[in-house]
Amino acid sequence: MSGHNFMKLSFAAKSENESFARVAVAAFVSQLDPTMEQLDEIKTVVSEAVTNCIIHGYDNRPDGIVSLEMEIDGDTVSLTISDQGRGIEDLDLARQPLFTSRPELERSGMGFTIMENFMDEFEAASVPGGGTKLVMKKRIESKKALFN
Repeated sequence: MSGHNFMKLSFAAKSENESFARVAVAAFVSQLDPTMEQLDEIKTVVSEAVTNCIIHGYDNRPDGIVSLEMEIDGDTVSLTISDQGRGIEDLDLARQPLFTSRPELERSGMGFTIMENFMDEFEAASVPGGGTKLVMKKRIESKKALFN
């Protein structure tokens, strides 16, 4: 197996595609033989990010597109999830634990906190009216990753 691989997906901003994104990422990262804990963390991060795109970026309008890119370089997984939705007015505020812009939906406001805690690196960029992009990295310590 080569030490570098990548994939790109784009899909409609529909809630039923969140599980598709989780499965696709899990299948792709499985080539590194992650632990169940690592796999669950990555799937949770994807779920949080994609759900944020759908609910916050596009206000549950299915005409939006969520983009997901994943790259494996040696033992490191890079994940980029983005939308071209409404963007985030105050990114610092949005990253605060328990903050939610949609309390009527009983959102917990923990999405960014979960993503930051489960990944080794986390960057968020957003432009009001122009969308949001999340870039995350996680090192997978596995026997397969060591041989790349």
